[in-house]
Amino acid sequence: MPPNAEPTGADIFETLRQELRRGTLILAVLAHLRVERYGYSLRQALAEVGLEIDEGALYPMLRRLEGQGLLTSEWREEDKRKKRFYRLSPDGVAVLARLSAEWRAMNDTLQNLI
Repeated sequence: MPPNAEPTGADIFETLRQELRRGTLILAVLAHLRVERYGYSLRQALAEVGLEIDEGALYPMLRRLEGQGLLTSEWREEDKRKKRFYRLSPDGVAVLARLSAEWRAMNDTLQNLI
């Protein structure tokens, strides 16, 4: 968009869609990591349920969640390649339970509104 140009309805929608998507992707990643996965298999699992995420967003998110203590990871060799496997930490399990309850409550409220 050129400088000083007013955002269009499409621009505003896309910005808001991205904000909404970020939060839901975190919840989806945490939910999928109840089972140990490496990055690419996590991307595939998310895509299979209709949540596409590119590597440039996924790996920083995984590092951030691990830094927050919600995930643990370890490097292992599989198929003659080193892969980093992630799973929920005990704190991650607790946070996922709380976020899931919050999601359900918000979803119920929003369903009634819209």
